[in-house]
Amino acid sequence: MFTGDGGLTRGLVTLPCTIHATRATFIPAPGAEVTVTPEWKGKARRAAELAVRAVTPADAGPVGGHLELTGDVPLCRGFGSSTSDVLAAIWAVKDAFTSPLPPQDVARIAVRAETASDSLMFEESTVLFAQREGTVIEDFGYRMPELRVLGFGARPENGGRGVDTLAFTPARYDQDEIGLFTRLQAMLREAIQMKDVALLGSVATASTEINQRHLPIPKLDLIRNVARASGALGVQAAHSGDIAGLLFDRDDPEVEERTGLAQRLLQELGIHEQWNYTTGD
Repeated sequence: MFTGDGGLTRGLVTLPCTIHATRATFIPAPGAEVTVTPEWKGKARRAAELAVRAVTPADAGPVGGHLELTGDVPLCRGFGSSTSDVLAAIWAVKDAFTSPLPPQDVARIAVRAETASDSLMFEESTVLFAQREGTVIEDFGYRMPELRVLGFGARPENGGRGVDTLAFTPARYDQDEIGLFTRLQAMLREAIQMKDVALLGSVATASTEINQRHLPIPKLDLIRNVARASGALGVQAAHSGDIAGLLFDRDDPEVEERTGLAQRLLQELGIHEQWNYTTGD
């Protein structure tokens, strides 16, 4: 929870992930109907409808079309699959009509289509994003410093089935947690502006510890031991879903060895589902 223009509001910072993607094409057609393939991608269809209205003149008459989505973003895990679909749909419409659509407008459309959204539409800067209002609480002015991320399924006993986000009750934070969020916002501002990856890792770990009361990660104490033993900068957790990650300094000459050690230690904890990538690649 953070202080925004209208008082306290929920906010998040999105950790970029490039290992999964959604691709979309939109072909305009006469008539008001927008269809989508696959048919169950209702949030993406709604986003395309809203985007068409946003990019066509009011006197243009009914405009519809067909949206086609393909991709490999896992559902219900915390990878932002809904936002990936919705943004791909909006950008496909924008490209089809060769119309400018600034990130602020894209954010508002995304939230209307899916109720809450990640902040992937802000490609040139890191933002603290009010995910249910579609507004920026703070623009930190720079992209997040590049990190090596060792991601993993945080609930191996769950078999990678993820979390039903529609049934997930939003966390209710107490005053101590809200006060800590304010301090973390200041720390994150400094970390991004100074490109201080160690401070960034500390912010991620503190946020994960707050989240532990609301959506706990099993064996978090042992995972933190892995982080210390391998020299990770911090522990990152999805605010909804069942994935987490260890963060490493991309420019550390020993980053490969550190990541490899962490992979082995996580395996010893029974955490076999792992992936790693570098943000910014």
